[in-house]
Amino acid sequence: MHKSTQPQQTAGHALALKVPPLALTAITAALMYCLPAGILLPRLGIWQSVISVMVAGAGLSVCLAGVQAFRKSRTTVDPRTPDAASALVTGGIYRYTRNPMYLGFLLVLLSLALYLGKLTAFAMLPAFILYINEFQIELEESALRAKFGAVFDFYAARVRRWL
Repeated sequence: MHKSTQPQQTAGHALALKVPPLALTAITAALMYCLPAGILLPRLGIWQSVISVMVAGAGLSVCLAGVQAFRKSRTTVDPRTPDAASALVTGGIYRYTRNPMYLGFLLVLLSLALYLGKLTAFAMLPAFILYINEFQIELEESALRAKFGAVFDFYAARVRRWL
């Protein structure tokens, strides 16, 4: 029987690896949209939309570069099963960030916050980062460390988690 290298989930990690990051991004976006405005930032006219679209485009590009690197290495893209990774991807966009897909999602959320122009939307960005770090990245990295050992540690020492 195959023994999983996935780290044991404690009671504090009941949400760990459960919510797909794309779904979490959609939930966060919905919260950003629905939260009361609180303090509104000054509007920049058409430039607000232009900047927002540019940041969203950058986010989607970073995210897709991460997916492409995984597919090229023929390893799983599903972040809920990090122990199923068949390769440690360190090339392409992964030379600059260990988590380009999450960085891309964050940039898309930043673009929405810029577009909405309300302080409460910006407040959701650190919450997204904290959740992804705690309930996704920490466990992914633990599984990768268990599977790839010193190779992962060397990579993690060279490349930052986000930027």
